[in-house]
Amino acid sequence: MASVMATAKVFPTEDPAKVRQALLNLFPGAGLMEEEYGMTASTADLSHFMEQVRRQRILDAMRDTLLRGVEDDQITFFLNKQAAFAGKISMVEGKVPLGAIVVTIQDEDLSALIDRVAPTTVDGEEMR
Repeated sequence: MASVMATAKVFPTEDPAKVRQALLNLFPGAGLMEEEYGMTASTADLSHFMEQVRRQRILDAMRDTLLRGVEDDQITFFLNKQAAFAGKISMVEGKVPLGAIVVTIQDEDLSALIDRVAPTTVDGEEMR
């Protein structure tokens, strides 16, 4: 079973309620923990996230992002906070002005998890 942690810093110029909403837009039903400088959402449910990846038709981009983020027994990648607030998934690399949402996924079988979240495609269609 996957363990997902999504962490976002809350900068002084940001509304904490909007950062909270951004996290919940990605992972509804996640448990939220507020910390001194940010928030962390934790969940085992990737169903909404997977649905959004398909709805936005970003399977290939997400698969590449997940594969690049594999290290030992976890995957780490970064998502745009403003896009998440708008209900969209947008991967980012490098520095982002108001920081990114850092997503870390742990699972016993990362290859199978990647295949579930973002399966291989041919001509934009999922391989079954």
